[in-house]
Amino acid sequence: MALRVMLWSENPSKAIRKSPSLHAIMAALLYCLRKVPSVRSQKVSKKLMKNISFVVGGAASGKSAFAERLTRSTGKPKTYIATLQPFDDEMRAKAQRHQSDRGDDWTTIEAPIDVGTVLRNASADQVILLDCVTLWLTNILLAERDISAEVATLLDDINAAPCDIIIVSNEVGMGIVPENALSRQFRNEQGRLNQRLAGHADTVVSVIAGLPLVLKGSCDIV
Repeated sequence: MALRVMLWSENPSKAIRKSPSLHAIMAALLYCLRKVPSVRSQKVSKKLMKNISFVVGGAASGKSAFAERLTRSTGKPKTYIATLQPFDDEMRAKAQRHQSDRGDDWTTIEAPIDVGTVLRNASADQVILLDCVTLWLTNILLAERDISAEVATLLDDINAAPCDIIIVSNEVGMGIVPENALSRQFRNEQGRLNQRLAGHADTVVSVIAGLPLVLKGSCDIV
């Protein structure tokens, strides 16, 4: 059967059928291709830019040790963002012990609240370990900042950073309901922040009793 095409004039009732020329066929194909979006260009996305990993666990679960091991496995220059504010001798000793355990091949930056500046100024060839967002949230809460606005800014800065990021957080919602209102607010805010970070992350790992469990994505060292 011969190929037929419909050629339309400005008046649809005057449309006529005729055998198309090669020129008409090529014109029709080019028109169709022009209407198809570039799927390949759309899929280049953030996977080529960086990887976001989220490590969550309870107190003394081994989450920080695992996150440090994951950071080392990238083979990239390592930057550690410390959100701890050492208010007393015990906290200062803890911070010094952790820094000593990491070794001298880390760059440590103290950023109790302004994490975004470090993320925005990062280079694409490095990896950042943010440990941890629980202390960051505590600092935001105690400073009486707008939590919703600060969390939104943090997520924007994480997405905009050009490098791999590994984020550590505490799971605080598996115990008893806190007695006072401030503690309940913190628990709820931390739970919501964890959910949003998990949604943004490519890889999510839960650490229990030192054992990592991959909840989302894949992890080569598990």
